[in-house]
Amino acid sequence: MTLRLLLIRHGLSSYNREKRIQGRNDLSTLTPEGVSQASKIGEALKGLPIHAIYSSPLRRASDTASELLRVHSTSKNLIIDNDLLEIDLAPWSGLTVDEVKSKFPNSYQTWKKSPNELTLKREDGITYNPIQELMDQAERFLSRIFATHKSDKNENIVLVAHNAILRCLILKLLGSPKAGLRRIRLDNASLSIFNIEIDNRIQVGVQIESLNSTTHLKPTFPSKGKHGRMILVRHGETDWNKEGRFQGQIDVPLNNNGKQQAVAAGLFLKDVNFDRVYSSCMSRPTETAKIILGTHPPIAIKAKSDLKEISHGLWEGKLESEIKSDWGELLLAWQTSPENVQMPEGESIKDVSDRATKCWENIRNSLSPDETVLIVAHDAVNKTILCNILGLTNSDIWKVKQGNGAVSIVDISEDNALPDVVTCLNITSHLGGIIDTTAQGAL
Repeated sequence: MTLRLLLIRHGLSSYNREKRIQGRNDLSTLTPEGVSQASKIGEALKGLPIHAIYSSPLRRASDTASELLRVHSTSKNLIIDNDLLEIDLAPWSGLTVDEVKSKFPNSYQTWKKSPNELTLKREDGITYNPIQELMDQAERFLSRIFATHKSDKNENIVLVAHNAILRCLILKLLGSPKAGLRRIRLDNASLSIFNIEIDNRIQVGVQIESLNSTTHLKPTFPSKGKHGRMILVRHGETDWNKEGRFQGQIDVPLNNNGKQQAVAAGLFLKDVNFDRVYSSCMSRPTETAKIILGTHPPIAIKAKSDLKEISHGLWEGKLESEIKSDWGELLLAWQTSPENVQMPEGESIKDVSDRATKCWENIRNSLSPDETVLIVAHDAVNKTILCNILGLTNSDIWKVKQGNGAVSIVDISEDNALPDVVTCLNITSHLGGIIDTTAQGAL
């Protein structure tokens, strides 16, 4: 069975607005804007059946969940779960960020740069590690969810909670990548969707369908920080995507639907000022980039051969059923251990990752703080780039979804000691609805 987990961060709270540390303090409440954000999440989820909804007991989360349920008009009862409580930062709770910086300068720097190493002291004098406690809490919650929802039916499970606990849940789902807490961003009232394959109450597969989507709000995507922003788009649909053929480096053009997807991506990004635009040298991403730029001032597209799709070699142009008959064992290995596969007369995923991430990093390192770039490429290329930024490996490419016309956003870290941040991943709402319904294609 597959569980679709819909992770929602609570709406804007009074402490968020005042830039105060909240933690498990329950003095913070939703602002009027936060209530409005919760209503908009409910509207966005209309039409999607909710099989269960869980919330942190803290008011800013439970009030978000209650407002969501009111607007969604579902009859499901809200389940309060203490394992969705926010991180325990008791010594700092209620203080502004500036006050914490002033009173606890060393601990605050640890929190920002190495949060897993932060230790704090409770009123009883006991020292504890907030992140380790939260990771244990996340593991307990997920184990209980997998054991509870064990029917043969696919289910949509809504979780309404807080920034840190939601990030820890995500990290547990992804296998706890190194420095993962600082690699992702979750805005107030954001929606992240994970597809979880469950077998005998155990997680056997995970896919990020979307991360930190705020398209149901205004503005439609999170604000840019003080450094460069890189917007990564997958090309629009081709006939071979629709048919499930392995394309690779055969230059298959966009079909009509793919062109419309590019138009929708352009409208979605119409208010973004692109300082530079890069594309794979192949026609389908180049055409996608040209269509997107139809809503922008003229700008040259710089073609990059290192961004071209993986070479599937002898598999190119074939359906999965055709490949299975001649390369059954290799196809199974590709589907289960892609990092170990060398395509017959083609590339390995490592080949793709090496050239694509090198190209990405060259562009990244050339950006000035105020610049925003658009990069249009392919499924395998985008997946390897995003895995690298998330701290994942080449074995994890199936954990990252990249729909045709999908938009992902990466913000360059303001501190060279910290990783860059995946601000949004695989946003396809501009193509209709919160669920990615683009062609599954073949990779």
